[in-house]
Amino acid sequence: MAEDKIRLGGMALRNGVLVHGPTSWACAVRLPDGTLKVEAQRKRLQASKIHNPLLRGPARLAEAVAILPSVKRRLPEAQLPFESPRVLGAMAASAVGVRIIRGSRLSQAAQEIIAGMLALTPAILSLRGNELAAYHGAEHISIGSYEHDEPRAREHERCGSHLIGPLLATTAAANVFAAAVPARFRRPARAFASLGAIAAATELFGWVVRNPEKKLARVLAKPGHELQHRYVTKEPSPEQVEVAEAALQACLELEAS
Repeated sequence: MAEDKIRLGGMALRNGVLVHGPTSWACAVRLPDGTLKVEAQRKRLQASKIHNPLLRGPARLAEAVAILPSVKRRLPEAQLPFESPRVLGAMAASAVGVRIIRGSRLSQAAQEIIAGMLALTPAILSLRGNELAAYHGAEHISIGSYEHDEPRAREHERCGSHLIGPLLATTAAANVFAAAVPARFRRPARAFASLGAIAAATELFGWVVRNPEKKLARVLAKPGHELQHRYVTKEPSPEQVEVAEAALQACLELEAS
């Protein structure tokens, strides 16, 4: 990515694309009548101002979540990935599954690995679907093309799918550690362990993005790339790319103002 480019992130919706920069977000959706609607706003929480390695990863996650209520207020037509009966059902089933696994006779490490996979299932399932996967591809194409000043494919090196492997590993290790503390301290230990796991996974993810030429970075990036290519993105239509471009331009305009 060129040095003068604004670092952007995004989220695919079931009917559009959300793009966010260091200080602003913009969302564009395709309405049922075919028209395009765009809204943009400054962020209240700005994780880009936080540089502590322990806090910046969790802050970015909190920032991404904090944007969503604002998006729904400004653009109620936006259909978020988790607004689906199938995904809500998967979330409920995942929570039950985690409780069952943690009450089983499996080793602590096995329990945490399986529980982590179950907890991530709704997030992966939310990205499965023709429209959502296509808008996910459109998001990557628009942001990647802006960052590299050339047409890009539907896979992106900073997609959250690259976090899944590191997050599973760090969460499992952190929870095994938390389970070893005395019972009366276990709940706060799990909270601190979760914070540390997110921080560690985010830092590892950042290292992979900054060092794409290193063999280890390529190995760590491979699962996320394959997940994007085979499962959570599809080639978008020109109309879907138009939606993503509208969100991108609105976000850049607000960042520049």
